[in-house]
Amino acid sequence: MSKKTVVFDFDGVIHSYKSGWQGENIIPDPPVNGIKKAIDEIRSAGYEVIVVSTRCAYYEGKVAIFEWLRKYGIVVDDVCKEKPPAICYIDDRAICFDGKSDTLLSKIKAFKPWNK
Repeated sequence: MSKKTVVFDFDGVIHSYKSGWQGENIIPDPPVNGIKKAIDEIRSAGYEVIVVSTRCAYYEGKVAIFEWLRKYGIVVDDVCKEKPPAICYIDDRAICFDGKSDTLLSKIKAFKPWNK
């Protein structure tokens, strides 16, 4: 039986991203509170955890993410640039589609990430 995949965005979901963008290989902030425990629980339940980030468009960015994860003891199955097929995506800049296309524009205009 193959593992079910859960995809996590990096900045704003795992990395707290309080300092904002400072370059693809500069990751100055600590993890979001409780995220290590949540990822450990998800992996222990049999899910594969993949991290995606635009930082991975650059080799240095991907290396920086792996080093940051290791520094904080966060174990994931892979880190990549593009979202692979998954059962769900955990992202701080997403709008969950509820089947109502007529409300999308208003949701886009009102959107704010969880930490703003």
